Amino acid sequence: MSGPQCCENPPVLSSNCGQGCVQEVGGLKTYVTGSSHSKRAILLISDIYGYEAPNLRKLADKVAAAGFYVVVPDFFYGDPYAPDNAEKPIEIWIKEHGPDKGFEDAKPVIATLKSKGITTTGVGGVCSGGKVAVELAKSDYIQCAVLLHPSFVTVDDIKEVKVPIAILGAEIDETTPPVLVKQFEQILSFKPEVDAYVKIFPGVAHGWTVRYNDEDEEAMKAAEEAHQNMLDWFTKYVK
Repeated sequence: MSGPQCCENPPVLSSNCGQGCVQEVGGLKTYVTGSSHSKRAILLISDIYGYEAPNLRKLADKVAAAGFYVVVPDFFYGDPYAPDNAEKPIEIWIKEHGPDKGFEDAKPVIATLKSKGITTTGVGGVCSGGKVAVELAKSDYIQCAVLLHPSFVTVDDIKEVKVPIAILGAEIDETTPPVLVKQFEQILSFKPEVDAYVKIFPGVAHGWTVRYNDEDEEAMKAAEEAHQNMLDWFTKYVK
C-alpha cells in the first residue's frame, strides 16, 4: 500500500497553471504543451494529486522547451486524491484509481499521438505514475521510460522491462527505499539488452521532484538535477 510519504506536501491544484492548454487526447482531458509539429512526444504521468499540480505542469513545460510535444493526461477523471476528503481515504482512492487502470488508459493516448504523426514516445512517471510507466516499459508502446521516486514498482516489474529505463530514487523513501532501488539496478545489470540508469539522490525524500517548496533553494536544486537527468534520457532515446 502507498505509504504516508505519498500523501505529504499536497500541491494546490490549479486548472490555469502552465504555458500549455487542456485538450482531449485519447478520450481524456490532457494538459498539452510544446510544439504540435514535433514528431517526438513525452507522456508524463502524475502522482496521486493529478494533472493540475503546478510543479508537474512546470516540469512538462520544461520538457516541451527542449523540443518535445508533452502530454499530461487526467488519468483520474477529475478525481485526484484529496487529503481532506475523509470519505475517501488513500486506500479506497487507490482501489478506484489503480495503476493498472492507468496503463489501459494510456494505450489510446499513445495511439492518438501516433495518429497525429508522432514517431517516438517516451514516458515519465512520478510516484504512482511510475508504476504505469514501468507497465508501458514492458511493452512496445514506448521508446524509453523514466521513473521518478516510483510507488508500487516491484522486482518482477523490472525483470520484464524491454526499453531503456532510468530510475531516480530518493535516499529518504519508505515507499521505494534505496535498498529496493539497488535491487532494481542489480536486475537491470543482468539485462544487457536494456540500457539503464539508476541514481539515488542523497538527502531528499519521496516526492522531491514535484512537491518541492519554491522557496527552498536546496530542494529546488535537487529537483532540477532530477529534471535534467530525465531530460537527458529523453533526449538520448526519443529521437
